[in-house]
Amino acid sequence: MGALGVALVAAVPMALTAPAVAAPAAGSTVEEGRLAQAAPREILRRSGFDQWEREFAQGLARVASFPEARRYVADEGRALWRRAVDRAQGRGPDGGDLSRDDDRPLYWARLGMTKELRQWRPEFALTEARRDALLDSLEQSSRGQDSIALPGGKEVLRVVVTGFDPFQLDDDARRSNPSGAAALALDGTTVRTASGKPARIETAVFPVRWADFAAGTVERTLLPHFRSGPRQADLFTTVSQGRPGRFDVERTNGAWRGGYPDNARVSRTEQVPIPAGVPTVRPQPQWTTTSLPYARIVAAGTGPYPVVDDTAVTEIPAGGGAPVDRPDGPTPGSTARAGGGGDYLSNEIAYRATLLRDAVRPGIPGGHLHTPVLEFGPGNTDPADGQITDPVFVRNRTAITGQVRAVVTVAASEAARK
Repeated sequence: MGALGVALVAAVPMALTAPAVAAPAAGSTVEEGRLAQAAPREILRRSGFDQWEREFAQGLARVASFPEARRYVADEGRALWRRAVDRAQGRGPDGGDLSRDDDRPLYWARLGMTKELRQWRPEFALTEARRDALLDSLEQSSRGQDSIALPGGKEVLRVVVTGFDPFQLDDDARRSNPSGAAALALDGTTVRTASGKPARIETAVFPVRWADFAAGTVERTLLPHFRSGPRQADLFTTVSQGRPGRFDVERTNGAWRGGYPDNARVSRTEQVPIPAGVPTVRPQPQWTTTSLPYARIVAAGTGPYPVVDDTAVTEIPAGGGAPVDRPDGPTPGSTARAGGGGDYLSNEIAYRATLLRDAVRPGIPGGHLHTPVLEFGPGNTDPADGQITDPVFVRNRTAITGQVRAVVTVAASEAARK
């Protein structure tokens, strides 16, 4: 397989060329524009999350000042995150017949809220900078990024796990992301390590947008929990959807963006940019490596899918030349063109998280886990006439989530031994 194929297959297993699509309506983003499609509307209706956009807009209409708007937006974002977590974990009303473990209602409900906030015209003066600040607050709070609450004390292990939004939605707006579903299922839960020590898991979800990563959303979320202190994380795992039929523990992450369009239909082909003002390693390294106990994870028998220690990368060798696929990791002095996890945002979150680790707490175990691709059942693969869910689809997502939990438990058990 050529270098481009290796670079993309881990994170982008479907078509490599985005289809021609209509432009979004004036005053909305590309992502918000997809809300008009039938699949998102049905997902929202069948989960009970169709109320969020309407009720959020009604609340905005009663806001009389910017300080009040800041409080209201942050509170509503956190309420949406809590509702999605509660639904995934079996608390509260199911809201409809859509499987409780579904991550898609959170994604589409958030977009309804950002659309309303973007188009809101209050009676008081609201500058674009302040509107952007409100949008940023809504993004953070509705993704769990500002509500990671790790416990103190030596009797518990503290674990941070992250997931992603659905993506490739121009190809199929029905898509779910098992990493996001796992984040909802694991947030605030406790697993028991092999030694009996409890491990508390806190989670967050990230957008599939190049610009947010360049602006520092990953570092802003993780840095408070990487710094030394009584509530510092003892383990972290970034998670994303990867290859069909297998999990991958990504050994090496590369400092390269390969340009595949994100959820906003934006492409970026460049070295991973590090935001100003965050701790980092200088000069910027081309590669970072996992510190997860990959050998133990691979050998543990965590579930129905095989787990692979993925050591492959794509590099430009020292001295230049064409990109070369390396099955056993990078060679000295090479320039990154793809980590084991490709050159998309899954590789980038792994690179950013482990680079931040190296700058702040090099000893903390952490790295990236790729899940299998979440697939619809036979006969339900065509978005033109397919259903938004089916028994195979739900069964696959449930199995992937269960195995993510098992992998995290193995990693936590190893961390508890040290």
